[in-house]
Amino acid sequence: MLRIKLFRFGKRGQPKYRIVVTERRSKMGGKYVAQLGTYDPLVQPAAIKLDQNLYQEWLTKGAQPTATVRSLYQKIKGHHENAA
Repeated sequence: MLRIKLFRFGKRGQPKYRIVVTERRSKMGGKYVAQLGTYDPLVQPAAIKLDQNLYQEWLTKGAQPTATVRSLYQKIKGHHENAA
């Protein structure tokens, strides 16, 4: 089963994350199938870059997002609806 989850990188104490598609049981820093975007929680406001078309495509293929990735997507989606 595929999951859409966060992949941590960056220096100690300065985390940054890639939003990736990976096998559910793989390690947090293991191989991944596709990269959908990035998330930087340290800047204000938090920088979230996500290819929404690719995200929707992977959902239709059966990939399940983690709760954190789902909430990040909702923030992006809400931000774009408010801007329109």
